[in-house]
Amino acid sequence: MEMGIQENGNGGVLKYKRMDSDTVEEDGVLCEEKGNDSSRKYVLVCAIFASLNSVLLGYDVGVMSGAIIFIQQDLKITEVQEEVLVGILSIISLLGSLAGGKTSDAIGRKWTMAFAAIVFQSGALIMALAPNFRVLMIGRFLAGIGIGFGVMIAPVYIAEISPTVARGSFTSFPKIFINLGILLGYVSNYAFSGLPPHINWRVMLGVGILPSVFIGIALFVIPESPRWLVMKNRIDEARVVLLKTNENASEVEERLAEIQQAAGHVNAEKYEEKAVWRELLNPSPGVRRMLITGCGIQCFQQVTGIDATVYYSPTIFKDAGIKGNTQLLAATVAVGFTKTIFILIAIFLIDKVGRKPLLYVSTIGMTTCLFGLGLTLSLLGNGSVGIKLAILCVCGNVAFFSVGIGPICWVLTSEIFPLRLRAQASALGAVGSRVSSGVVAMSFLSVSRMITVGGTFFVFAAISALSVAFVHKCVPETKGKSLEEIEMMFQNDRPHQGGELELEDVKHLMHIQ
Repeated sequence: MEMGIQENGNGGVLKYKRMDSDTVEEDGVLCEEKGNDSSRKYVLVCAIFASLNSVLLGYDVGVMSGAIIFIQQDLKITEVQEEVLVGILSIISLLGSLAGGKTSDAIGRKWTMAFAAIVFQSGALIMALAPNFRVLMIGRFLAGIGIGFGVMIAPVYIAEISPTVARGSFTSFPKIFINLGILLGYVSNYAFSGLPPHINWRVMLGVGILPSVFIGIALFVIPESPRWLVMKNRIDEARVVLLKTNENASEVEERLAEIQQAAGHVNAEKYEEKAVWRELLNPSPGVRRMLITGCGIQCFQQVTGIDATVYYSPTIFKDAGIKGNTQLLAATVAVGFTKTIFILIAIFLIDKVGRKPLLYVSTIGMTTCLFGLGLTLSLLGNGSVGIKLAILCVCGNVAFFSVGIGPICWVLTSEIFPLRLRAQASALGAVGSRVSSGVVAMSFLSVSRMITVGGTFFVFAAISALSVAFVHKCVPETKGKSLEEIEMMFQNDRPHQGGELELEDVKHLMHIQ
């Protein structure tokens, strides 16, 4: 027998409660572990289904790197048209990202993901059947809008449905599935490259439509975000969802009260859309720090040249000395495997090691590999040693990207913003990412022609070095903190410290609950 201590909740007076340690405590632990295991599996299934859109997006990125070779041969497009075709998807996707915040607040996170899939699949079908460059661009336009919706809403949904202790791992799922899609795109390029040039690229693009069947099934499995349900004053439905993700009823009620507090109380008036954008455009110091961190990490993710590496890897390897389309596409498969393997490593580390240590490893490693690739292409091109080093540097760059800044930037942007701003602010972050990606993709060939491919990667290395300083100065550690605690860190002007909450913060949280 042992004595337990219980707080009565009225002024902090303590009383003692007799407990049987051999029965009550052990049974409670066993039940809690079993419940937590069941809840974790449920959230895992939801995260996987919510991330299916990302397979389509990744597939499009990967497949276009090889398909563009044959599109150029079949439709006789110019180099400028090639750059526009590749890069315009990222630019157009900002329209979807901007509309995604408002749409997800209006119809819900779940059905916004469904809408993204429908628009993207329509674009993919048009591209596969396109008889000329103009129709191809129409399909690319629709696919870009679908991508904008998809990349913005999936991390937000997963962050809002995941328990705090596993939020980082689950929120990185969309990035994992993007990498899986990229790998499948590379494999598709290699598998269908032997078909006639007027057919193979259409088959490559058309295969990306198949996962839509699983997305349709997903809509009948995943629930709506409990935080969105609270915003709509659908408290009972939110409680049901929270009980599925956490079977401890008392913790569910505490979490529900915390969400209601963050949403501005259940009976408060709906936060108007204009007020949200007004706060984002004229932010308080705390919100400004959130915007700098969220949008900054999104932009650094892209301006370090990852999309140039993925889209134009055949061009990079050709510059290194690899001959023949089949050999070029086979080399890109190695890049795809590397990205996929290291993103899987990231999911196991992100909630154990933390966000910031992985970002340090990622940005420093990328800087080294980008600089090495620049040296290799400038000094050792067209030789067996140069080819091996180029493949090593490209694979190293995508490995360091995938284990850190790739998935973590989406985790951070879905974590750091308060509930009332989360959808729109995440949309802004996605816009920054897509615009940066588009600028890099639409200018890579032109810049490479002016300063050589090797010189372009020296520029990427310099930008990557700046990202190390940005991580040190502006990015907090959010591991193990609830979304509401993270908001408090920024509001209290201590996000860069990344440590535990101060005593005053804990007292404030207790007062809220």
